[in-house]
Amino acid sequence: MSQKFTLQSKMTLRDGNTIPLLGFGTYEIEGREAYNTVTWALEVYILSPERGNDSAAWYANENEVGNAILDFCKKKQVSRPEIFYTTKLRSNNGLEASKKAIQKSIEVCGLGYIDLYLIHGPLGGHQARMESWKAILEVKANGSLRSVGVSNYGVKHLQEMLDADVALPAVNQIDLHPFMNRTALVDFCHHNNIALEAWGPLARAYKLKHPVLGFIPLPKSSSKERIISNADIYDFELTDDEMKSLDDLDEYLVTDWDPSDCP
Repeated sequence: MSQKFTLQSKMTLRDGNTIPLLGFGTYEIEGREAYNTVTWALEVYILSPERGNDSAAWYANENEVGNAILDFCKKKQVSRPEIFYTTKLRSNNGLEASKKAIQKSIEVCGLGYIDLYLIHGPLGGHQARMESWKAILEVKANGSLRSVGVSNYGVKHLQEMLDADVALPAVNQIDLHPFMNRTALVDFCHHNNIALEAWGPLARAYKLKHPVLGFIPLPKSSSKERIISNADIYDFELTDDEMKSLDDLDEYLVTDWDPSDCP
């Protein structure tokens, strides 16, 4: 029997914390536009117990996203724990540099703590990755980071964490869509209880005219109307045959960057 989801649906992570199953990305949205779109997304997800917003130091919008969340909470009398905020470490530059970068992200967003903090990518080599992870775990220990994870990690990057016997990430955020289903990586994450987030679930509209998909492309969610449309995704259910058709679309289509096999 298939499982039905709503805006209220959440997933429990390996650390016991929960994460909303639908989030709002802010890549390439800066300044006032970032503030406005996050505000609209929070209003659209008002029925969700945890409204999810995804930022990053690389996106240069942590302050705007944080301010939008704070103003929304004040205006709507919503408590901070009802908002799920994600951001990411931009570069793997060593233990102390990483700790400083994490602290800066905490201060810039102004939210007091970060719900999910990720290493943005595996670039820099084994030692740099492991030092970044050590920094994240140290900051997490003081309560400023609730859940921690990685982004754009391949199997070998996750395997090195297993081999080092360190705490595993709660989340791996990757480019994942019907045209790149990453079966080996998905299986590895499922086997090790690492939740997967898809930062390119619609393949950045590159393939949305494919006849098997058969629906209208949704451009970047920078308007209130499109944010509403993107959130209205729980009124249909795919059959097993339809899921098989989507699985058959796999062609390893890279939509932005793919560092999952970097050394």
